[in-house]
Amino acid sequence: MNYLESVDYLKTHIDLENSSIPIAGESDALSLEPISELLSLLGDPQNSFRSIHVTGTNGKGSVTKMVGALLAATDLSVGAFTSPHLLRVNERITWNGEDISNEEFARIVSLIASVSPMVSSKLSWFELVTAIAFVWFSELGVDIAVVEVGLLGEHDATNVINSDVAVITNLGKDHTDGLGEWRQAVLAEKAGIIKPQSRVVLGDDFGELSSIVEGKENQGVVAAHKDFSVDSNLLSVGGRLVDISTPYGGFEDLFLPFVASHQAYNFATALVAVETFFGRKLDKEVVEFALSQTQLPGRFQIIETRPVTIVDTFHNAAGAKASYGSLDDAFAKLGSWVLILGLLEDKFPEEVTRAIQVDAFDVVICTEPNNPRALPAPKLAELVREAGGDPEVIHSPTDAIRRAQSLCADEDLILAGGSFYLVGEILQWVAEKPQE
Repeated sequence: MNYLESVDYLKTHIDLENSSIPIAGESDALSLEPISELLSLLGDPQNSFRSIHVTGTNGKGSVTKMVGALLAATDLSVGAFTSPHLLRVNERITWNGEDISNEEFARIVSLIASVSPMVSSKLSWFELVTAIAFVWFSELGVDIAVVEVGLLGEHDATNVINSDVAVITNLGKDHTDGLGEWRQAVLAEKAGIIKPQSRVVLGDDFGELSSIVEGKENQGVVAAHKDFSVDSNLLSVGGRLVDISTPYGGFEDLFLPFVASHQAYNFATALVAVETFFGRKLDKEVVEFALSQTQLPGRFQIIETRPVTIVDTFHNAAGAKASYGSLDDAFAKLGSWVLILGLLEDKFPEEVTRAIQVDAFDVVICTEPNNPRALPAPKLAELVREAGGDPEVIHSPTDAIRRAQSLCADEDLILAGGSFYLVGEILQWVAEKPQE
């Protein structure tokens, strides 16, 4: 089959990213048996390379990309698997920073399609894409793969790997009902990626809940605020200047080409994960080169400058708070601020509208990502009003960005964010926009 046929083939399988998602502590319906059966038929490609496994509520995609860049800067052959994607599924599967080609993608899908009927259970879209990544990495003979969890951890399709380093960035309410001991339930699921041979890196202070991690057989735990830290995090021209302490030493005056302040903490976690893998400090030249090669599309990304237009994938309250904090830190309010907001129903949207501080924006445009789980724009507008904003409703994200730009002068600013799917639609619009 060709590339388009391979994409269509994947669409015939259930996509959990676009359907009702199980919550932490109630994910027994998920199983590693189907993906394990499929990979066995393919020769267990996941056993042919070493790996770093990354989970967490926020920041895991950024950390995964940063880890991949750091590993590649040491001249290793590095595969990376991330999710979700913004424009094309190929973005999820990379080798030394390059997306898998359409031809390779279609070829491996054809291979998988030839053996998948022998699997006893119906495979999901994500399981198939995970298998594509692992087959490709094995064929390439990568030295190591950095793999981002898709859903929670323990029962995620990626959890067939036996990682050298297991990373948990932080905890949030995603995939919970937000009631009772949800933090314990989330951490228990995420700690499921820890294997007996894994060294563990925690990107946040989990307090007494750390006992959940320590209760898993592992080769040692390194934790933020205890074993490593960001000691200085200053806004600089085009990014940030940071000092980071790690268990193996530290780095001063590192330039991070990311405006968002929280990326310093993600980078510290990534840096420690890689140093933990090697068991030594990285050379500063290697770290600086890796930073120069790291791109984080959709993460507080400036896509236009007149007016300044930023897209950001804040999908929960913690992400929204970080996004607004970065905006307030990096940009003086010289003119009007316009917010384009689009969220999913199951992401505690009432908390997001408060965390992004809708009342600080002169205009709030409520829209809807193209996803079955999207919160209808009129319902989002009600939440914005309750949080002190004065919204207008424009159902189409592309119409929303056009409306925002029509309202803005050069000194104004547009922040478009919320769901990954919203950001993807806006980036697609930018890519197809005629160049002036």
